[in-house]
Amino acid sequence: MTVLTIEELAAALQPGQAIAGLDLGTKTIGLSMSDLGRRFSTPRPVIKREKFTIDAEVLLSFAEKEKVAAFVIGLPMNMDGSAGPRVQATRAFVRNMEQKTALPFVYWDERLSTVAAERALLEMDVSRAKRAERIDSAAASFILQGALDRLSSLAREASRDLDA
Repeated sequence: MTVLTIEELAAALQPGQAIAGLDLGTKTIGLSMSDLGRRFSTPRPVIKREKFTIDAEVLLSFAEKEKVAAFVIGLPMNMDGSAGPRVQATRAFVRNMEQKTALPFVYWDERLSTVAAERALLEMDVSRAKRAERIDSAAASFILQGALDRLSSLAREASRDLDA
């Protein structure tokens, strides 16, 4: 497994390959999946965290079933841009995944993704109990959608460069 930048991922992906988004929490892992055209992110059911070995097995089983080409994982930076303990935990999770898979990971700044997800769920009038169940996957979907939008932008830039 390799950690890639979004630009490196754009160069490595083949047409029709889907990618997954992850929002790593202490109790759950929010999960989302792109369509094959990599235009839309769809929330998937959360993974309840147990211990790393089990979490990794569940995640890799999902990746195999869904034919995931890469993971975009939210990096929970502090608002001032500094890295706190949750950033270290996320990086440790990815380092541990290196032993288990060749699938690449891309870190994506997730500042305010949970706030955006909460707002979206509120606008849809989702009850407090249902919001608690869905917030992590909704956040994973916001994380992945940001990466998909950047991939689309990079593809447009590459296309313009070819036309020039």
